Amino acid sequence: MIQTIRRSAIAAIAALGLVGCATAQTQPRIQENQTVQNIVLVHGAFVDGSGWRGVYDELTARGYTVTIVQNPLTSLADDVAATTRALARQDGPAILVGHSWGGAIITEAGVHPNVAGLVYVSALVPDAGETAAQQYAGYPPASEFVLDIGPDGFGFVRPDRFQSGFAADVSDADAAFLRDSQLPIAMSAFETRLTQAAWRSKPSWAIIAAEDKAFGEGMLLGMARRIGATIVEVPGSHAAFITQATAVADVIDRAARETSAGSESAVR
Repeated sequence: MIQTIRRSAIAAIAALGLVGCATAQTQPRIQENQTVQNIVLVHGAFVDGSGWRGVYDELTARGYTVTIVQNPLTSLADDVAATTRALARQDGPAILVGHSWGGAIITEAGVHPNVAGLVYVSALVPDAGETAAQQYAGYPPASEFVLDIGPDGFGFVRPDRFQSGFAADVSDADAAFLRDSQLPIAMSAFETRLTQAAWRSKPSWAIIAAEDKAFGEGMLLGMARRIGATIVEVPGSHAAFITQATAVADVIDRAARETSAGSESAVR
């Protein structure tokens, strides 16, 4: 199974002040009476939460309160605990968003009562009782994306495959910075079985980047269809949450507005 992960690595990518940070407000500000006004963003493996800066700027300009989780990447339990702490701080319902490995985190943590809906951004979507690694079964390997795994069990994206594997639409300079600032993840996290599947009880959206090479062909679409998510395709590589910040923010905004409308209808 580790070999499968090595060949088809899970990745999420972030960077301080990189591509997508200077974004324009493209949607109107939310109404004061909108039910869902909070967004919680969860990064994935090999990185920290700063890559969400462009999405953060877009959403805060529209009036949302945005929290960015910083995951330790030491285990699924540790990452879920970090996300749960962020959710507990929300003053109302929130949309919970996860990129790549972050999809496994939000699937487990998303049962929290403050979560109104889930947005998966090029993300893994296990079911309860499954591991993240199992999601690769039946799909071709992502040959452009390879990991180096150390004797301590922590993995990095192999430097010579980093840009081509998941940051192909990032500048050479920015891709080099992302490559060299990687945060390793304990590979055992991918072998941990989930105990919850929030998508079974919460509405879900799935953003699929058209040129994503971090997963085998058809894998992202297959996972999204299995959970009945609303699917939105955007241009870009696995780093689309950086390079396509406006498009990603638009889907998150849509999820917040639609779950708010649903809540209001239920009350009436």
